[in-house]
Amino acid sequence: MENNASKLAELIASLDGKDGSDNSRATSPGPGAAGRETVEDNKKIARSRPRTYPYLRYLPYEVESEEKRNLDFSEMLKHLYISVEAGDFAVGAVHWTRELRNWLGLKFDPTKDLRIKLVRLYYELALAPGVDTTAAERFSSMFMVLTKRKHYLRPGTDLTLDWRPLFREWKVFVIPSESGLHAQHVKRSHKTLTKLCAFAQLYFDPREIPAMLAEILPYFTTSFTEGAYTVTGLLNLLFPTAPPPEGKEELLPQYYLPTFFHLWSLVNRSRVFDTTFVDLFSRLARDSLVSANIPFTEFGIYTQEQSSSIFTAILRLLEIPVGQATSPYSGTMDIAAGLAIMVERDPKKHPIAHHIARWIIMSLSPACLDRPDSIMTNLEGLLQAVETFFHPSNSGTWTKPLSQLVYYLTDFFVMRWNREKSGEMEMPEDRKLTEALKQRFVLCLREVVFMGIYAKSGGAMNFSLSSLQSLAYLEPNLILPGALQRIYPSMQGLVEVHRTTSSLRSLQVLSRIMARTKGFRCHVTTMLGLALPGIDANDLDKTLYTLSYIQSVCYSIPFHDLTRGSDDISGSMLAMEWITSEVARMEDEGVDVRCDYQESLSDVDEEMILRSSTAGYAEFLGSFLGKVFTLLENLPDASRPRSGSPEENIVNTLPAALTPLLASLSPDLYDLALNKIAEFISNHVVHQARDAMAFICSSLVKVNPVKALKRLVPVLIQSIRTEIDENGAASTRNTGTDVLPRDRGLIWSVSMLSMSVVHVGDAVLQHRQELFDVAAYMQQECKGLPTTHISNFIHHLLLNLTGIYTLDYSLYEQEVLARGIGPADWGTNPDPQNLNIKWHVPNKDEIQFAVDLLKAQGENALQQLQALTSRTSSIKRDGVGKEWSDEVSRNLVLLRLLLSGVSVLFDAKLDSKITTPPSESEKSADTDMVDAEAESSEDLHDEDSDENIGSADDEEEAKPTFTYASGYLLEEDDDLYQELHAFRKKTGQVLHEVHQFLVEKQEDDVACFEPLCNAYRSWFVDVGIERSAHVLDRVKRLLDADTQPYKVSGLRKEYPRPLLLRRANVYHLQRLRHNSYPRPKTDLSKQLFLDLAQSSVSAYRDVRRHAQSAGEAALKAIIGARSLVIPPLLAAMESGVRDSDFARIKGSMYSLFFGSLNKTIARDWRYAPTLIKTYISASTADKPSIQRLCAVATIQIMEMGKSQERMVILERALVRAVAPNNDDVQGIIDNKRAKLSAKRSQIERKKAALSDELVDMARKSHWKKASRTAAIVITLGLRFDGIASKNMIDLVARGSIDSHPGLRGLYQGAIVAVFTLIDSRAAANHKYEDYLLDKQHLPAKVQVTTRQDDPTWTSEYLASFAQADAEYYVDHDHPGWLAWNKTMPAYQTNPRTDLEYDDAEETARTQIGQILDRSWFSAFFEYLRQEPRDTAADRFHVSNVMLLGYAFDLMYSGRTSTNLLEIKEEIRRIWTDGSDKHQHRATAEILAALLLSTVDKPLDMRTEIWQYVYPMVQQAFSDGLTPENLTYWNTFLQILTQGKDPRRSWPLIDWLASFRLDMDSNAAFKESSKIKLLQTCVNNLGWHFQLDKPIIEDFLLHLDHPYKGVREAMGHSLSILYRTRYHESYKDVPTLIRSQKEASSLGMRPYEPTQEFVETIHEVFERLEKWRQERTPGQQTPSSYTSGGKTVLLWLDMTLSSFECTQLLQFFPNVFMEQLLYMMDVREDQELQGLAYHVFRHIPNIPHRIGEDAELIDALIRIGTTSSLWHQRLRVLINMQVIYFRRLFLISPDHQQRLLDCVATMLEDTQLEVRLGASTTLSGMIRCSPAALRSKVVQVFNKKFSKMLLNSPLPKKPRNALSEPNTRTSTPTPEQSKLVLSRHASVLGLGALVQAFPYTSPPPSWIPGVLTTLANKANNDPGMVGKSVKSILSDFKKTRQDTWQMDLKAFSQEQAEDLDGVLWKSYFA
Repeated sequence: MENNASKLAELIASLDGKDGSDNSRATSPGPGAAGRETVEDNKKIARSRPRTYPYLRYLPYEVESEEKRNLDFSEMLKHLYISVEAGDFAVGAVHWTRELRNWLGLKFDPTKDLRIKLVRLYYELALAPGVDTTAAERFSSMFMVLTKRKHYLRPGTDLTLDWRPLFREWKVFVIPSESGLHAQHVKRSHKTLTKLCAFAQLYFDPREIPAMLAEILPYFTTSFTEGAYTVTGLLNLLFPTAPPPEGKEELLPQYYLPTFFHLWSLVNRSRVFDTTFVDLFSRLARDSLVSANIPFTEFGIYTQEQSSSIFTAILRLLEIPVGQATSPYSGTMDIAAGLAIMVERDPKKHPIAHHIARWIIMSLSPACLDRPDSIMTNLEGLLQAVETFFHPSNSGTWTKPLSQLVYYLTDFFVMRWNREKSGEMEMPEDRKLTEALKQRFVLCLREVVFMGIYAKSGGAMNFSLSSLQSLAYLEPNLILPGALQRIYPSMQGLVEVHRTTSSLRSLQVLSRIMARTKGFRCHVTTMLGLALPGIDANDLDKTLYTLSYIQSVCYSIPFHDLTRGSDDISGSMLAMEWITSEVARMEDEGVDVRCDYQESLSDVDEEMILRSSTAGYAEFLGSFLGKVFTLLENLPDASRPRSGSPEENIVNTLPAALTPLLASLSPDLYDLALNKIAEFISNHVVHQARDAMAFICSSLVKVNPVKALKRLVPVLIQSIRTEIDENGAASTRNTGTDVLPRDRGLIWSVSMLSMSVVHVGDAVLQHRQELFDVAAYMQQECKGLPTTHISNFIHHLLLNLTGIYTLDYSLYEQEVLARGIGPADWGTNPDPQNLNIKWHVPNKDEIQFAVDLLKAQGENALQQLQALTSRTSSIKRDGVGKEWSDEVSRNLVLLRLLLSGVSVLFDAKLDSKITTPPSESEKSADTDMVDAEAESSEDLHDEDSDENIGSADDEEEAKPTFTYASGYLLEEDDDLYQELHAFRKKTGQVLHEVHQFLVEKQEDDVACFEPLCNAYRSWFVDVGIERSAHVLDRVKRLLDADTQPYKVSGLRKEYPRPLLLRRANVYHLQRLRHNSYPRPKTDLSKQLFLDLAQSSVSAYRDVRRHAQSAGEAALKAIIGARSLVIPPLLAAMESGVRDSDFARIKGSMYSLFFGSLNKTIARDWRYAPTLIKTYISASTADKPSIQRLCAVATIQIMEMGKSQERMVILERALVRAVAPNNDDVQGIIDNKRAKLSAKRSQIERKKAALSDELVDMARKSHWKKASRTAAIVITLGLRFDGIASKNMIDLVARGSIDSHPGLRGLYQGAIVAVFTLIDSRAAANHKYEDYLLDKQHLPAKVQVTTRQDDPTWTSEYLASFAQADAEYYVDHDHPGWLAWNKTMPAYQTNPRTDLEYDDAEETARTQIGQILDRSWFSAFFEYLRQEPRDTAADRFHVSNVMLLGYAFDLMYSGRTSTNLLEIKEEIRRIWTDGSDKHQHRATAEILAALLLSTVDKPLDMRTEIWQYVYPMVQQAFSDGLTPENLTYWNTFLQILTQGKDPRRSWPLIDWLASFRLDMDSNAAFKESSKIKLLQTCVNNLGWHFQLDKPIIEDFLLHLDHPYKGVREAMGHSLSILYRTRYHESYKDVPTLIRSQKEASSLGMRPYEPTQEFVETIHEVFERLEKWRQERTPGQQTPSSYTSGGKTVLLWLDMTLSSFECTQLLQFFPNVFMEQLLYMMDVREDQELQGLAYHVFRHIPNIPHRIGEDAELIDALIRIGTTSSLWHQRLRVLINMQVIYFRRLFLISPDHQQRLLDCVATMLEDTQLEVRLGASTTLSGMIRCSPAALRSKVVQVFNKKFSKMLLNSPLPKKPRNALSEPNTRTSTPTPEQSKLVLSRHASVLGLGALVQAFPYTSPPPSWIPGVLTTLANKANNDPGMVGKSVKSILSDFKKTRQDTWQMDLKAFSQEQAEDLDGVLWKSYFA
């Protein structure tokens, strides 16, 4: 079981620019911390911190020299430089980037100087305009690899980067309005950009802060909310948080933080904003912690106010449910983020808990200890407030975030602690964490973690276990006692099962810490014994955890009996007694048990106890193995391999647990284990546990090969021979995959044997002959399934003989074992620098044995195969039995396993030596690299012009490869070398013969093809390393899983010794893997490739599949194989299409499209045209599966058509920095550049030709084929230079009114693309460079200078929006909203010039214009009016507007044969009478296009169009609107107003704004729809809409409108109108920052209501009050009061759920609350009640600032205590609790107390419901109070209520009352009711106190007393009081089911008896 939590952590960390697995997870030293090194150093030095693990030193062979590595590096750099300079990015630069990455992956380091140059180069490449997107992704990820670790390059001193290139990229994404026309060229993915920011942000220069704020902040606006989200998102991604240089006041955080807090308060109720700011602030805290010149207090770098605000936000973010409160976030807010959603970080990878924890831990310092209020006390307060939410019984959506938060808190703390100790995090002394702080931190988290480990959700439990481990690491003496106290009972089986699994897992994480902590390590062996019952075949999960626990113990302690040789200790008695007494003490003392072994236990005693505890190991081992054997015998049959079933997990975990166990045994215990296991193997055959048992054998032999093999080999060989000779095992073939019972024994023995001889070193040589003979014997005798196992045995033996691997599993170095193991060796960690590793390096004998075995087995197999395929064999192909196929496949399997078994001995370089020098015809003239897979190909050149576009590569300049020593053992002149390679060649030829034979004679024999293809694969790829088995990946995964539990943040490689050794083994494999470069082709390999290509298009599906996957693997191993197999595959596809041979089509399509060939073809335009044409023909094939394939492949085909990189704009200096110093490469570069451009232009010619051909095809063919063709043509035909061919333009222009709707859509999209390209090209001055840089020249755009210093400027600016005439149009919303810039972008009102077109653009425009005649328009309009096919398509289509807009534009410039008059007639035809909604939709689209097409035209032309359009629109708005067509017209308005100056559509807006309500009209819809249209305008125009006064007045006059629709529209409009009135308009950004700093540490409070607004609100509410008095209570019909109330409520609701809700704060207490409470009581109008309740619940969620909540709380208290209506008293309770919780960190102590007192007095309310409500509220409030306040309150209330109960006893009943029959019903007297009331109040009060601690176990000391009082004094009360008592008592027991045994101990004997009768009925009662 790997620990998922840490995995998660790693993922998260690695994405945060810090990598969990290796190093830094938070901050490394700040800039220049490690002594300022001189520049010269950087030339030599590679890292500021040496490697923890000396990889190179531990290898068992000679490694290359430092010089060779650096030479290789500079060689790669040279090639990279050449590629970049020659403009070869997508292929060359990417290839060399990969080479550099591989070089770095081998743990080599370049010098700092080089690294800095590379980082800068890749930063530039990743963001360079014009680079191919996939290549840019590669460059970005390389940039991240280079900057991943902070100790390579320190921010500030070594490297600073410029933030502007990143900002430029982002701007195109999120501030598109700035860039004018939308650019067409493809952009990078925003996810990559976000990641880039995370890595680059560290290196941005803090001195740039003022510039960055001045650049980004002016885009902030809430009038167009997206602006606000964009700005904060960008700040979070780009803001430099590194500490600024000294002496710069304006760079210190406190200078700009008030502004940030101010921006935060501008957008309330948004989750995104909260997350973003907490993320930003936490990063700032982390980076400022280390800098001495940033002031630091007990609140970190923040002030008290700031820190309380952040804590309040944290409470909101955790979304803890309180009482009946709604969420603190408004659902509608974050939808407004729009495009800004791209600048958010992915919350899955960057969970909010991570930011919160980082902020808290990085702000801690010893200053927190002695101050009453600090980050630490706030953290304690936070955890105490939400404590009950950690309890397993109380789980919900909050469980995971809370446990995640605790996990990150502990993780960050541990990391910071370790880093400070090791000096890696250098910081001022007075900020370093201290012991006292550590203790307080652990105590604060202890309780919640102990609750969390029993969580119900797996994720939460994983987090809690990791937290437990971290806490125990910090303070073992505080955590372990409590842990043991909980674990012992559950291990002894006293409690529920789920607690046992939690305890086992806790033990697993604690085992390492227990083993090294004094006193606690004495418990380890006992725990092992207690864990044994966990191994149980009936509960596999528990078994897994038990095994993992045992595994982790074995890695920590040696299994050596330490009592030997010491006389003073006999056996384990001493330890037993001690443990028993300890456990007893734990039971007595309960949860708060203290085990202070440091003090109370002397070292000598402790050591004696420890020694004594080891006496029972032999017994433990015996019973453990017994348990394991029982488990194996009872395992169910494994269903199918790799299904992830629990059985399978067990099989995988067993060896993982047994390897360390067997390795840590002392010699005598090892003998014991060996005997037990050997006996089991020889006496049992448990078929389903075969693999598990074989693994166990393997673990056993690895530990001591000589001893174990001696014991096992003879036994196993004997049993194999017996099985074969006497039981006839494997004598006949069998069908199916099930193993026959008679073969099971044989397979069992073979499996054991094969696992015992792998990776055990040269010990097998002692059994050389027997092993050799038995192998030969089995091959001779056996048939059927067992043969695979036999071949596998030979494979394992070969691997063992030829491989280099570590052979050392011991926990200790040899010298430690030699001197004897003692108690001091428990839980020690080795030093990674001083290991002595035992390696196995094959010697001559072993290799000789391997070659002998290979030849004996292999020659035999080859002969048999030749015989079988040449009819000379005794086994005949009769087509009936399967015997022949069996024989063939058996031999093929053997060959494959033989080849991969000795793969290490094959020499990869051999092929390049035997390749004949290329003949003249093969000489190729191109130095291009092929494809990302780095391959080259020599092609036979035809004499035609195609020769340049192949992907050929020069022989004399094939790409150099860089191999490093990996311990290759043979010399070339060695006989063994010759024999091996001859065998490989022979095998290849035989494989070819078998393939030919099968294809001719047995092509349906799938059973033979599968092993054949696999053998092919091995032949190709297993050279130098067994690639087909993915050895490296597997070994690495296993190592990762095993090291996971030992990772500690801030420490490196603190692993047990065996794991450190395995790391060396992995490194050796990495080197082998690195050397397996592609090899050149030989004649044999060409032949074999063609075979695979042939089978890839076989008629049988399985044959195809196997051949394709083998081919895929083989392509990667041979250079230039791709161009060899493409032609036959293409030919197959063509013939398949011709003959409708579906199997061939599918085979060739899968091979060509869905593998690595796809990339090659896309680049190789000798094949691409054929492929594309064949694809189009194939897409009409009559078979659904092929149709689906074609649909998927469309995207890839379209990719082929897009234009290549033509220009990349780079900063030359950065590229030159990596230029090689000595050799001159300019010649190579020029040559290469010339070839590339020749190749590119040739490819472009090919594309153009193909495009033309396809255009003709599209015209003539069926629509289905045509639509596929059209899609391709569009990407093929559009180019920046020539725009598009005449032929293509003709096709798309005419096609845009095609009768087929699908085609029509395609062609319309295409023609819009043509138009857009023409316009973008004209706007970029017809230059490609400007087009890439987004430099646009729009004739109408001007920059207006603002009069920043003029105080009246803003009001004048706004006033101008209320007039029809303007000197310029302002289309953007942001200029001046937050702060003014010197200039702002605007547009001329009467532009004289339009875009200027050059010849190419004019030709295209003229050609299109000729096609767009009147009939075209007529047809197009008709299509617009058609009824859409499905309702989803029934909407206003903006795409139509775009197309028509371009068409009208052509018409105005006289390019079309039609004119405006004719168009007007056509429009009249469409509109007819406007009765049908489709007429409305079409007309709205056409009119919108007419208006938009004239936006940049001269004034007179615009006036003409408006004069025509306006009357039509006015008529539609006045009389034509219906609920069906309102949405169309609404969109029409949106298009006209969004992001546009209101004065552009003045007539319309002016007319809409002049709307007044008509109270007499009964056309409710007419009225409301006009308001809605007006509302759309206001919403889009934002603060630029200045015609608001009369509208607002009109609405306020008619609040009590009788119609619901009108009221809703009015309420919403009022809210929007008031919202858009707000703006800040500082004169510039520095002024903004200054004024915020002067205001307060939180900046200024935004949204202060104006005097006018205050008066309006008061007036409205006074009017409501008046109407309320006028309404007769109980009136059923609507009245002014109910109608007006609803309008106002809608307005308030809309405002309160939006960001400007704080505007209404001052009205809550005295204006709103009482009115709302009244409205909730209007029974007759449910709508009013519901709305009022809804708004009322908003109140506590609105954020107040510190100290602004006084009036509100007073009002709540006033209503709760004095209101005469009990409903009102009950309802304010809801808000009291919520306000109390939401404002825990902001509320003043005085108010806290008053709220509590108020609720307590409400317990005595006369109304029962209020009393009950008050009781729950009180318990909730106490529950979330900080501990100090909590205990004080409990004391006071406990006294108060107990006294109250005792002071009001029930009157005694008169004696004779029983005898007299009660004749009259008694009405209680006032005295009696008063008495009952106060008794009930006190019972509820005491109940509230008890219920405030529902899960505390054991219960606090005062609870038993309270419960007894209740049981004795009030249990027998009649009525409500007695009922309440009973429910309090039963709830108390119900919530404590889990811990009842422990909780009972808190009660004394009498108390328990008192409760007995009440809590649970006695049995005898």
